[in-house]
Amino acid sequence: MQKSKSLRPSVLGACVLPVLAVGVIVVALLVAAIISIPAQAEKIFGVPSPRLGKFQRYTLSARLLIQKSTLTRGRDPQAAPRPFRIQSGETTTTISNRLHSEGIISDAGAFRNYMIYRGMDTSIQSGEFMLSGAMSPIEIAQAIQDATPADVPFGVLAGWRVEEIAAVLPTSGLNISPEEFLAAALSHPQGFTFSSGLPESATFEGFLYPDVYNLPRVTTAAELVATLSNRFDTQVTDNIRQGFANRGLSLFEAVTLASIVQREAILEDEMPTIASVFINRLTQGMKLDSDPTVQYAFGFNATKNTWWTNPIQDTSIDSPYNTYLHPGLPPGPISNPGMAALRAVAFPAQTEYFYFRAACDHSGRHVFAKTYEEQKANACP
Repeated sequence: MQKSKSLRPSVLGACVLPVLAVGVIVVALLVAAIISIPAQAEKIFGVPSPRLGKFQRYTLSARLLIQKSTLTRGRDPQAAPRPFRIQSGETTTTISNRLHSEGIISDAGAFRNYMIYRGMDTSIQSGEFMLSGAMSPIEIAQAIQDATPADVPFGVLAGWRVEEIAAVLPTSGLNISPEEFLAAALSHPQGFTFSSGLPESATFEGFLYPDVYNLPRVTTAAELVATLSNRFDTQVTDNIRQGFANRGLSLFEAVTLASIVQREAILEDEMPTIASVFINRLTQGMKLDSDPTVQYAFGFNATKNTWWTNPIQDTSIDSPYNTYLHPGLPPGPISNPGMAALRAVAFPAQTEYFYFRAACDHSGRHVFAKTYEEQKANACP
């Protein structure tokens, strides 16, 4: 009898060939991805320096792609601009390390890689620059190419009063004197959505929205005030304003309360609870008994070089802003609140608390109480 031929080799071949084909495709895709690394980096980070060799361009491109999130985002969105001086002859490594040690960037190596990749390491200018941790390392690298840029970053921190904004102007790069700014900021607002219904005594205090702004050096005091106020108009949405109304507060009253919450709170997550305490006290006709309102009334403390004397030893200062003496809200905002404080007033926590005090562990947190007896029991030993 004639034996049948085995089909195993042909079956094996039929299985192996597709696997090999897939493998070839995968390898081809990997090779293509690797080859495209410089093109990907150029698309994101710009044209590389012509001084780079092929290998150096490739390795730097790969590093930048890995470090993309670090290079394209600021370290701290709330950071205010501050002076940073570059001395003649400083190396890129020294500058990168100083930027990192001063908290302006989060990764000195990534910053240095970008500078070398773009060829910016050879064109750094000496001089004083206004830099901020809110700026991305790419923006900072571009900023230090020109010691006198046409635009400068200008930051306002949540909780600053108008005098504190004025105090940073001499080193901001803007051609505005503190006196010019105060004259504009302490005038009566007109032409904004929040202007309607304001008391005659109202100023721009409370409506100068905390943020980082990129402004022309030739900005005037009036233009600066308008820019900050317009940002308030756009950021404080109808939803937030309706939240104020639901609390029985006008916009001016809500901003006044938010300015107190801003100064009372250390941690943002406590703001809704702190706001609930003050709203509960207002509902019951109780005095707010808020230290920051006394600090505002006290004004600048030349001995401690601060506008916010803490701790307050005497709460008997005769001022309509002293909420230990006068019930209800003070005549107006005591600071310029940020979004967290504004939202806390619009959407406060629902609590039965009427008191709070700083926790004894120095964590910045507070302990809350429903009764005065509980408040006394929460006192630190």
